[in-house]
Amino acid sequence: MSVQISPQRVTDPNVFGRVAVLMGGTSSEREVSLDSGRNVLEALLARGVEAFAVDGIPALVDAIGAGRVDRVFNILHGNKGGGEDGVLQGLLEALRVPYTGSGVLGSALAMDKIRTKQVWLSLGLPTPRYVRLAKGDDVHAAARELGLPVIIKPSCEGSSVGVSRVHDDAGLDEAVALAARYPGEMLMEQLVVGDELTVGVLDLGDGYRALPSIRIVPKGEWYDYNAKYVAEDTQYLCPGLDGSDESEIGRIALAAFIAAGCTGWGRVDVMRDRASGQFHLLEVNTAPGMTSHSLVPKAAREVGIGFEELCWRVLESSLADAGGELA
Repeated sequence: MSVQISPQRVTDPNVFGRVAVLMGGTSSEREVSLDSGRNVLEALLARGVEAFAVDGIPALVDAIGAGRVDRVFNILHGNKGGGEDGVLQGLLEALRVPYTGSGVLGSALAMDKIRTKQVWLSLGLPTPRYVRLAKGDDVHAAARELGLPVIIKPSCEGSSVGVSRVHDDAGLDEAVALAARYPGEMLMEQLVVGDELTVGVLDLGDGYRALPSIRIVPKGEWYDYNAKYVAEDTQYLCPGLDGSDESEIGRIALAAFIAAGCTGWGRVDVMRDRASGQFHLLEVNTAPGMTSHSLVPKAAREVGIGFEELCWRVLESSLADAGGELA
């Protein structure tokens, strides 16, 4: 799959004004966000952008009130103090401060895996079968309905936080107890055995592009938090697929991103069933990681977009107002 790369929309860093790189926060993904934020800040400063770090939403409100912020590069991860659930986006809309990433609708919807699935299914997009679990529901009956093995996870967390793979009935209660530590509903999902892939989506100024897919090959049984952020032996194969399969996963990822109301940039996680070859959509990340282990930078590099340029292009997406004109 070839990706047409249009020229950067602006070349003068002064166009962006004073950029708050929003990181950290109080979600379960705080440490990952701090790592991402430090990398983004360094990249923007290297390109001459007047950027500075802000840790969390209350500190951002103070900086905006002091007249120090012209726009926000949002690299907060997660919800409940993270910046991916629509709360931050609504605040910035009300204060008329431009920001990167998806708006209120896309951020809120994509953070909720259950409701994202409901939208995808209504449009005929493929996603694993699931059961919605509230605290106190009969998890064993739900597992019988889906059939083991299953995945159990919080509906509104990321970075594999609170996620368990369950292969037998004995493991269900422990998995639910782990997922229940986090706010909101839980999701039991049919376990798809096969290849784990991800597709970055980027606004290049003249439309959205699906970046080359990445096939993730962890050394362990699955791609958990340790494999994502700590281990050095996880393999990332880019492009992850060949020929028509690569074209199809790009098409499905773009359709999923747009269906969820997402804008700016993001990453769509997909499983490919080993037996049937069918793709299954898992989730959309509206503020993907930008750490040394993160996947969007790896895919961007494959089409000639280095890390500094990637950060610049993401920041460029904040220049568009609702009518699509440069602010």
